[in-house]
Amino acid sequence: MKILNLYCGIGGNRKLWGDEHDITAVEMNPDIAKIYQDFFSNDTVIVGDAHQYLLEHYSEFEFIWSSPPCPTHSRMNFLHNIKGNELKYPDMKLYQEILFLKQFFKGRYVVENVRSYYTPLVTPQEVSGHYFWSNFYIPKYTTRLKVRNDKGCTLSVKMEAKNFNIKDFYNYNGDKRTLLNNAIEPELGLHILNESQKGGQEVLNFNPRA
Repeated sequence: MKILNLYCGIGGNRKLWGDEHDITAVEMNPDIAKIYQDFFSNDTVIVGDAHQYLLEHYSEFEFIWSSPPCPTHSRMNFLHNIKGNELKYPDMKLYQEILFLKQFFKGRYVVENVRSYYTPLVTPQEVSGHYFWSNFYIPKYTTRLKVRNDKGCTLSVKMEAKNFNIKDFYNYNGDKRTLLNNAIEPELGLHILNESQKGGQEVLNFNPRA
């Protein structure tokens, strides 16, 4: 299956997908893209604008996963806004991609983001603390995930929780804990990929809260 993995980060969602798929990953930060490529040497890694890449190449793929940047939609951004510092609009690229994929993409897709501080403009499915917009149903994932994103959690604990060893990437000057925080839990990524491959009609009008 041809898969497009947008805003791939270090590849948390992709970690358990195996090597039987033809995967193209897009990441803006070249240092993070290098880490992804080291972990997944068989994937094609594009350093560039994932939002624009989707627009230009969406029709080449059978399954698309997109995880647009989430900070402006998060509850932390709400706190910054009400305090009057670091004021930021929600980044509407999220909804641009949701609407674009819904109307024009013929394969299966999922767009992932954090639980927002506002009522979502397009109703998502909510699974394991994430919002997902998709054209297929994602069953609840009940297996307990070993994830801790609190500020007091050490890098070692985070690496063990998500089964990623990034200590060896000494050339990366950013916050390695943030890299892990932004990585989707690998088990959840596999769960969603497996659901995307099941038969049945696409889910176009369902109640995700039913």
